[in-house]
Amino acid sequence: MSRRPSRYAVHLLLEGGHRHQIQFPDLESFQSWYAESLNKPDAQAFVNVPITELEGEYFVVRPRAVLAVHVEPQFTGLE
Repeated sequence: MSRRPSRYAVHLLLEGGHRHQIQFPDLESFQSWYAESLNKPDAQAFVNVPITELEGEYFVVRPRAVLAVHVEPQFTGLE
């Protein structure tokens, strides 16, 4: 029986060594956010990065400042 992740933790490595983590409920919502935000041709424009702990709050970053993205499935409890 295969397990399904309950959410996905996305780790962003930013210029200057800063790190930021975001939580997404499923892989499709992350892919949608990535396509709309970080995968833009204008790397100078600011994009909103959701802050997991605060509903409706955003971290603002330029797409060119994101050096790496790590997507980690997270499993909780028995399903």
